[in-house]
Amino acid sequence: MLTEAREAAGLSKAALAARAHTSRSTLSAYEHGRVSPTLATVERILAAAGYRLTPSPILSWQEADVGRGRTAWIPDRLPDLPAGEALRTLAMPLNLDWSRPQRSVRLRDRRERARAYEVVLREGAPADIESIVDGALLIDVWDEIVLPRAIRSEWQPLIDQVLGSDG
Repeated sequence: MLTEAREAAGLSKAALAARAHTSRSTLSAYEHGRVSPTLATVERILAAAGYRLTPSPILSWQEADVGRGRTAWIPDRLPDLPAGEALRTLAMPLNLDWSRPQRSVRLRDRRERARAYEVVLREGAPADIESIVDGALLIDVWDEIVLPRAIRSEWQPLIDQVLGSDG
C-alpha cells in the first residue's frame, strides 16, 4: 500500500521519506515488508503522499441457482471501484470470453461496458465481478443490459437498495 501511494503520487523513496519525517532506508524496509510500521506510522506516510487510510467494506458472496444447473455469484452490496479502474480498458479474461481471447473492452464506452457487464454477471466468479463491475456504472446501464431473468432478479434488490423507492 505504501509503495502504491508513493508511486501514484510520483514520489521517490527519498522524497516521501523526507515528507514523512523518516529515513529512506526505514521507508524501504516498510515497503518491502522487512519491518511492520505501526498504524500511526502508516497513516503519517500515506498522508505525506497525499492519501489517507480508510476502511473499505469487503463484499461477501453467495452462489445463487439460476436454473438449468447453472449458478451465478451475488454480492451483499454493489462493488465500488476507483474511477480509473472502473473506466479502464481491459483484456476480457479468457474464463469470461473464451470465444474471443484477450478481447479489449473500453469500460469508459457505455455500450462496451454494458456488454461486458452482461458477460461478467452471467459468467463471472466473485473476483471477476469485483474487479470489473462498478456499482454506479452498473446502475447506469441496468435497464439496457440483457440478463437471464433469474440473474436479474438476484441483482435487482442491490440496485433497488441504492436507488431507494423513488428509483
